[in-house]
Amino acid sequence: MKKLHVVIITGMSGSGKSTALRALEDIGFFCVDNLPVVLLPKFLSITLGSSPDIKRVAMVMDLRERSFLGKYQRIFERLKEKGYKIEILFLESTDDSLVHRFSETRRNHPLCEAASIIDGILLEREKLLPLKKMADRVLDTTSMNVHQLKDTVQRQFLPRDGQNKMIISVTSFGYRYGLPADADLVLDVRFLPNPYYVDTLKHADGLNVDVEQYVLKTKESKIFLKKTLDLMTYLIPLYDKEGKARLNIAMGCTGGKHRSVVMACQVGAHFAAMNYTVRVAHRDIGKS
Repeated sequence: MKKLHVVIITGMSGSGKSTALRALEDIGFFCVDNLPVVLLPKFLSITLGSSPDIKRVAMVMDLRERSFLGKYQRIFERLKEKGYKIEILFLESTDDSLVHRFSETRRNHPLCEAASIIDGILLEREKLLPLKKMADRVLDTTSMNVHQLKDTVQRQFLPRDGQNKMIISVTSFGYRYGLPADADLVLDVRFLPNPYYVDTLKHADGLNVDVEQYVLKTKESKIFLKKTLDLMTYLIPLYDKEGKARLNIAMGCTGGKHRSVVMACQVGAHFAAMNYTVRVAHRDIGKS
């Protein structure tokens, strides 16, 4: 068995394939959109040979490529015979839901041409039936919004080798630039000593060791960090039990350059050490 996990995302146009691809990218997959199926064997061979650090690959393949239907089955079967672990994720939705989505985006269905959108949907459903039967996973996205679809896909493909399923995203930000729109929990660290007012630290950021030591040295910082980690450690298993796949934690200071960056890194490192999948981002670090 080759040490490369390949997920092929396919299915009905408008069913959320691009969202599913981004969801897998967020949990560490190397992602490609609309790769011609005839190039798949060469792409995987090159990836194995030149990028051994890439262990998981996901790509969207569908009817946008005209030769896809005639060639996918033979190519997928040959790759499996060569030892590749290939999983097919097929996304579908009801006709009414797909018509509504195409109407909202005002995009044409790839098969409708001069016909109506519903005619294109029905034709596509017929053409994709053999692929749906071949799929390892079939996901109906009719009742899902974007966030629910991302959570569902990520939970299905997160590693099961002892890795905790919950994805923890920690984002530092500056209040002067507004709150992160997708935050589940927001923590305000503007009460901590501000390196901005220290001449030797003002132009550095929270990734700098001296800034980090300055922020973390006070009694207030130590108590805040301990209580925050205690709270998160209590809450995360409860969120996980309820089926939440991702927890977005936002930590804010005035400009998003010093204090919030330090604390976001501390929180991220703590949960990474507990075997969670952690994403740390600094939204406003370069703005002030």
